[in-house]
Amino acid sequence: MKILITESIADESVKYLKDRGYEVEEYLGHTQEEIEEHIKGFDALIIRSATKVGEPLLANADCLKAVGRAGTGIDNIDVKACTEHGIIALNTPTANNIAAGELAVGLAFCVFRNICDANEGVHTGDFRRGNWTGYELEGKTVGIIGLGRIGSIVARKLKGIGMNAIAYDPYIPAEKFDRLGVRRCQTLDELLMEADLITLHTPKTKETYNMIAKEQLYKCKRGVRIVNAARGGLINEQDLADALAEGQVAAAAIDVFDKEPSYNRKPGEQEFDNVLIHAPHCYITPHLGASTVEATAKVGQGIVELVDGALKGELVAAINMPQFSGSMEEIKPYCSLAEKIGRMYFQAENMPIKKVEVRYRGELAENSGTSIITLSLMMGLLKGMGNDHVSYVNAAENIEECGIEVVETKTDSIQKYNNLINVVFFTEDGRELKINGTVFGPDTEVIVSFFGYEMNCPLSSTVLAIKNNDVPGVIGRIATILGKHNINIASMHWGRKNQDGSDNPHAQAFVAVEQAVSKDIIDELSAAEGVLRVSLLELE
Repeated sequence: MKILITESIADESVKYLKDRGYEVEEYLGHTQEEIEEHIKGFDALIIRSATKVGEPLLANADCLKAVGRAGTGIDNIDVKACTEHGIIALNTPTANNIAAGELAVGLAFCVFRNICDANEGVHTGDFRRGNWTGYELEGKTVGIIGLGRIGSIVARKLKGIGMNAIAYDPYIPAEKFDRLGVRRCQTLDELLMEADLITLHTPKTKETYNMIAKEQLYKCKRGVRIVNAARGGLINEQDLADALAEGQVAAAAIDVFDKEPSYNRKPGEQEFDNVLIHAPHCYITPHLGASTVEATAKVGQGIVELVDGALKGELVAAINMPQFSGSMEEIKPYCSLAEKIGRMYFQAENMPIKKVEVRYRGELAENSGTSIITLSLMMGLLKGMGNDHVSYVNAAENIEECGIEVVETKTDSIQKYNNLINVVFFTEDGRELKINGTVFGPDTEVIVSFFGYEMNCPLSSTVLAIKNNDVPGVIGRIATILGKHNINIASMHWGRKNQDGSDNPHAQAFVAVEQAVSKDIIDELSAAEGVLRVSLLELE
C-alpha cells in the first residue's frame, strides 16, 4: 500500500511505516493544487495543519482509505466529505497539548516583556534597555477563551506565575472551573472587559470563526494584549491590525493565520502575505504550537500507528466513527469477535440474507459502544461477500446498498454467560440461522452456538466447520486425513443438537488448524464417510 506525507513528521515515524512494508512518499513543500493532483493511487494521506482535505482532493483520491492529521485540530479536514467517501479520518488529539500550551505561555511573556523587540534591537547594535520596558504578568488577569485540554494547561501555568485566571467556555462544567481555580465568565463580553491578557484555545467552527472582531476588540480594556496559538480565523485579522495601529490592543502574538502559508518553502520562494505581518507590536511565529522535539515525536508516532491500524482494518479511534464510553481495549475483543461472526456466514452458507439481528446480552448491553461492535459485524459480513474496501466509516452504507436490514437489540438478562453476542441471520428462504459468541479475557474469542449446534470453541485464524452424521468413527477419519496432509489440529470441538429420537442425528464440528487447507483436502474431507458438509472459515 502507498502512503503520501505532505507535511513533515519525525524521521522515526516515516521509518515505522517503511519497516511495515508501506511504500511511503514524502511530498513536501507543494501547493494545495499540486497535492490534489498527486493524490491518485495513494491508500493513505498524512498531513499536519496546512494541507486541506476537502471535496477537490477527495474527488481525485481513487484509492484513499485513511487521512491522518498529525496534531489536534481537524478544521482543515472535511470530516463529512471523508465519511461520504468512506475514508477514515484520524488525528492525535492529545499528543501536542503540552507543546501548544507552553507556546501560548511563552507568547504571553513576549507581549508583556517586549522580548522580541529587545532581541531585534540588540542584534542591530541598540542596547538602550529603556526602550523596551515591559510589564509584569503577576497580578494581571488572563482571560482564557476555551478551557479544554490546552486551555487548562495554560490556566495552570499562568496561575503558577501569579496571574488571576478567568475563562469563558459554555461547554465545560462548573466542577472543572473549580478544580482549576479559574473563575467562570457567563458571557464572552464579561471576559473581554476584565482581561489584561486574552488567549484563545477553541477549535475553528462556524460559531468561533471571527469571534473576536472590531466590536469585541473595543469592549476590551485599552492596552489589552492578545495571544492566538490555537486556530487562524478566530480573530478577524484586519480588525486586529487596525486595533494594534490605534493602540486599543497594545500587543498581539499570533502563531496561526486564517489562510496558512506553505511552511516548507524557502524565503525566496514564499509568496504569502498577511496584514498582521505589517501591523505594529504584532509578534508572529510560523505555527510552532506542536514544534517541539517531544511533540513532533508523539504526534508523528501516534498518527502512523493509527494509519497503520486503519489500513489493516483494525478498530482505531477515528474522528468519524460513533463515540462510545469505556476504553478502546475493552471494546476491541468484542469487535474482533463480531467481525469474525460476520465473516463466517457466507463462508458457511450460500443463501442470501435479507435481515440481520444483533442481540447484546448481559453487561455488554449496558455499554454505549455496541454500535461499533455492530459495525464490525457488518464489516465482516461484507468482507465475506468479497468487499475488500469496507471500513468502519462506510460499512453501514454498503450494507444498506446490499438491501440487508441490520437491527440491534439489548437485554441485561444473563443466561449462561456474563456477556453474549447473539446474531440471527434471516435468509431469503425463511430460515433463521444463529451464531452466538462471547469473550473470555482480551485474547480468547469463543463461539458458543453455530447454526443451532451448541459448542464452546475458541477461535483461530483458520477453522474447518464440518457437519457430519452423529455416529462413531467420524472424528477419527477426519483427524486421519488432516494428519496425512501434515495439517496440525490446534483445537477440535463438536456440538450436538438436542437429540429428539431421530434415526439420523447430526453433529457440527469446529476444527481449528494451523496450516493452510487446500481445496483438494476439503474435497477429501467432504468425501469421507459420515461427513455431510465442510466449510473453510478464514477469519483473519
